[in-house]
Amino acid sequence: MLTDHVTHHPLDLTAPPKSSTQAGTAQDSRATAGRPPNVKAPVRSDLGTILLHWTLVIAIFVSLLTGLRLSADAEGAWFSKLFEPILPQGEIWTWHYVSAVFVLGLIFAYAAYMSLARLKRRVSSKKIVVLTLPASNKLRIAAVNVIAYWILFAAVITLSATGVLLYMGYGGIWVTVHFTAAVVVLTYIGAHVVLHYCYGGLEQLLRLFRPQTLRRFPGMARHPLAIATALGAVIIAATVSLDFGTRSDLVVAQADALPTLDGNMDDALWQAAEPVFVRTQQGSNLDGVGESTVEVRAVQVGDKIAFGFRWQDPNRSLKRHPLVKTEDGWRMLNNRADISDETAYYEDKFSVAFSTNDVFGGGGATHMGPKPLGDKPSALHGRGLHYTTDGSLVDVWQWKASRGGMLGKVDDMWFGAPVEPNEAQLAGKGRYSAGYSSDDGKAFYVYNYISDPETHYHGTVGVRRLPIDYEKTVALMGNIDLSVEASDDQGSQWWMFEEESVPYSKEKDAEIPVGTVLPGVLIQGEYSGNRADLEGGSEWQDGYWTLEVVRDMDTGNEKDLAMKDGLFMWLSVFDHNQTRHTRHSRPVRMTFK
Repeated sequence: MLTDHVTHHPLDLTAPPKSSTQAGTAQDSRATAGRPPNVKAPVRSDLGTILLHWTLVIAIFVSLLTGLRLSADAEGAWFSKLFEPILPQGEIWTWHYVSAVFVLGLIFAYAAYMSLARLKRRVSSKKIVVLTLPASNKLRIAAVNVIAYWILFAAVITLSATGVLLYMGYGGIWVTVHFTAAVVVLTYIGAHVVLHYCYGGLEQLLRLFRPQTLRRFPGMARHPLAIATALGAVIIAATVSLDFGTRSDLVVAQADALPTLDGNMDDALWQAAEPVFVRTQQGSNLDGVGESTVEVRAVQVGDKIAFGFRWQDPNRSLKRHPLVKTEDGWRMLNNRADISDETAYYEDKFSVAFSTNDVFGGGGATHMGPKPLGDKPSALHGRGLHYTTDGSLVDVWQWKASRGGMLGKVDDMWFGAPVEPNEAQLAGKGRYSAGYSSDDGKAFYVYNYISDPETHYHGTVGVRRLPIDYEKTVALMGNIDLSVEASDDQGSQWWMFEEESVPYSKEKDAEIPVGTVLPGVLIQGEYSGNRADLEGGSEWQDGYWTLEVVRDMDTGNEKDLAMKDGLFMWLSVFDHNQTRHTRHSRPVRMTFK
């Protein structure tokens, strides 16, 4: 990117005229070299510049393309989606982080090389003065190119700094700054090519494919490329070492009795457990910033393990797809339920994933893009799928506020190898979840609505059951405020038990007035099988959810991971949304006292 553009001195505006003797000597040398007189030698660049340039170009392109893929996943993204046809799919996180580290190392290497090889004149700000003087177009283009270089430097430094912040869990405004810097770099690439072409045509562009020996200057280091490369390698190694050396360890304490599962974490045993705080970000809602810090504690009691989680959530959201009676029938409130990407009328959720490896993307189980599995269907929302490719298992615990979460249940699930799709999924009429599934057994929740195959939740829906006493059911829901960000009352019940209801009938429906709101979730039966391995207690207060969970250290189930030293954890907060949870890059490692 930083090839020689113009003269040897930053303020040389014209070249001195050659004497007839010099001209004759030049012609003789060209003839000796086998070139006809008056034919210029092709322009070239030194080998070090060429190697560093193209290595940096590759690293930046990988970083940009993978970054645009991640950016395209954001709610409301449009610019990144313009590049959809060329964006990579699959396990993007590792490629993005590794390329970013290489960009950082190469920046230092390039800067060192220019200094050691006495090539700093290429980016000398003194060249910009040409724009204020009478000068040729070529010199003006060279000056503009120097300005572009410094804009690139600022953008790459901003990208690196904000990338570190995002990696450490700081989101919000830094996501926007990071994206803006990436757009600047992307714009620079096009401008860079155009400026070089305007300066010297195709020959100027081809010089980066024509190496030559580096010209010697007074004060130049003997081996500038080797020294610069070594410095870049040291920067990369130091960055990786710093990352792994500063990751959080969750130390599992020992106790004699299990906590009371009431969602308070006021038992004495929790005070003996050292907390870990994990910043998560880039989720939907959460007061528009998408950030939530999660506190985690863990205690072993014999053959049981207890976890305490506390996370920020500005409102208590229980109304998962409520039903509203209208003049033309029942409607289920939603914004994108048809593509399994609800971000409005949904319950709060929380998820913790355990893996035996620390691969980025939740143990390598997150694959981005509209169709990461080429021979299988895409997700309905087209954002990606969860599955593993190495035969490993990610144990997933998911707390769902209105689907048993407030009743002491936590769903036991997993990510594994992708399953074969059924006919409905192949036809795009069913949700394909790849390697995401629940443990064997049964949950006790079902949905109290039946989708119309034509309107897909955007018209009227069928209703499975109606309340025996609708006024009592409505009263249990507390103050009914259907605004998206409204916090539902403490003690309110946005689900309906089977014994409180009867199968749908027109006669029963006629008793219920237009405008009535009913829960969209039915609770019937009991949790059973391995899906019932987890017990929990939860409570929301003053902008925080608290969840306590207990499970056997080793359930013996092949879809569960035994709790032991060296497990890695990832945490996700869902603020009344279906899939757009918060995330963090660095896993938490579990250790036992």
